Amino acid sequence: MSFKADKIWLNGEFVNWEDAKIHILSHVVHYGSGVFEGIRAYSVKGIPAIFRLKDHMDRLYDSARIFRMEPDISKEELIEITIELIKVNKLKEAYIRPLIYRGYGMLGLNPFKCPIEVMVAAWDWGTYLGQDALEKGISAKISSWNRAAPNTFPSMAKISGNYVNSQLVKIEAYENGYDEGIALDSYGFVSEGSGENLFIVRHGVLFTPPTNSSILPGITRHSIFVMARELGIPVKQHVLPRESLYVADEVFLTGTAAEITPVTKIDNITIGNGKAGEITKKLQQCFFDILSGEKEDRFGWLTLVK
Repeated sequence: MSFKADKIWLNGEFVNWEDAKIHILSHVVHYGSGVFEGIRAYSVKGIPAIFRLKDHMDRLYDSARIFRMEPDISKEELIEITIELIKVNKLKEAYIRPLIYRGYGMLGLNPFKCPIEVMVAAWDWGTYLGQDALEKGISAKISSWNRAAPNTFPSMAKISGNYVNSQLVKIEAYENGYDEGIALDSYGFVSEGSGENLFIVRHGVLFTPPTNSSILPGITRHSIFVMARELGIPVKQHVLPRESLYVADEVFLTGTAAEITPVTKIDNITIGNGKAGEITKKLQQCFFDILSGEKEDRFGWLTLVK
């Protein structure tokens, strides 16, 4: 696995990976003025299949609108470019990163004199937290860094600058010997992981924090709702106190990079029986059966790149 491919699409053309550069005084470098997505393509019987491509692009353009930086290129065009990029790079599986950002114009907090630029990259990238994590689970620490309070940063938008907070959560967890950090919201309730949504299982019911707990409304999070409904597992969006994590039967994180990753220890307290729980495993099975082509794509999630 290498963090590289042949081409990146940048401002209207496919350029060599090494030549995809921006000016050091670009607004995004200094002020985090970009919006992005993380998207995965899976190999379905040898054919690349992009997971929920339109939903990700919808969220990208929603983020851009919230941040007042809608690009000239249409959503439909960017979808076609993303599909072509997979072909150009001859990828069977991929992590895909589209980014809309403010480029080189003027420095200062008023961004409107800076051009809005667009790029899409794709490369081969394995499981974010490691293959073992999907089976054996990970450890997590409740972070001392909270998610931003309402009306400070727009949590519903996937804005580059917002991820300074996520980095602080991740760094603190890593330096203290944990795999991941879990942030609380500004009221002290459970929010999400550094880059993942969070679910707990208690007495056979799935609980997850609502959007007013300063979470990003995840695409994989929504996929859990859809699969759980089909499997007959009740799901509730509910404000969760910190201690609910410690007494949960199961805890797992969801996200494009993390997929569905069980958490088996939080603040050195073992969750459930210390392994991936039964409901977590059922959801993983359903998820990966669709993504591998073992089961029909009955939810219409996959865009095949033929």
